[in-house]
Amino acid sequence: MFLNMNNSHDVAYQTTHGLIKTGLIMNFVKFVVSPINTISPIMNRAFILIMLIAASSVMPSHAEGLKGIPGSWTEGFNLEEKAGDRWDFNVSPYSVHFSSSPDHKYVWLVGVERERSDGTITGAAYFSNSFGQPTGYIYPWGGISKNILGIEHLYAKWTAGLLYGYKAPYEDKVPFNNNGFSPAVVPAVGYELAGGNKVQLNIFGAAGLMFQFSAPIK
Repeated sequence: MFLNMNNSHDVAYQTTHGLIKTGLIMNFVKFVVSPINTISPIMNRAFILIMLIAASSVMPSHAEGLKGIPGSWTEGFNLEEKAGDRWDFNVSPYSVHFSSSPDHKYVWLVGVERERSDGTITGAAYFSNSFGQPTGYIYPWGGISKNILGIEHLYAKWTAGLLYGYKAPYEDKVPFNNNGFSPAVVPAVGYELAGGNKVQLNIFGAAGLMFQFSAPIK
């Protein structure tokens, strides 16, 4: 019996990247859980559960392999239309903060997002941040895993990119901020409804949760 080297390479590639992503997500959980421990125990447990679901989604499944690992990390900059592309319009009318502050303002978001047939995610969003500042988020990297935990239509998603808009006196509210620019990673859990519409919960580190609705536009 001979070993299929191509399949072995694919499995090794998927497993390695899955472990890396899981490690990053779990370290992220470890980093943000400490301040969240000051919140109610129910909110704390709910947050950890969401993060664990998102982390579990990046591991390879026996049926489909690892979703959201792009063949090339530059794929998000490729504007070429491909078979199976899906475009969504995203809107968030409501967010909740883990802690209260007199500086907090109403948060809203609008955006567009492309999903490739291989689960690769790319998009851009414009929102008013927690302090009323107009902010942009461009994410050329991301992925989606569907039917997680064996539940049909339930999915986990991650996006990564660049934020711009957190300025003085709130520049320290996001890590690694430099003149308003900062990196961002946003995990999310969602459910696809009839007609391709989606409801989604975005996790913004130790800051809070954003409730999002998505509708297909193409």
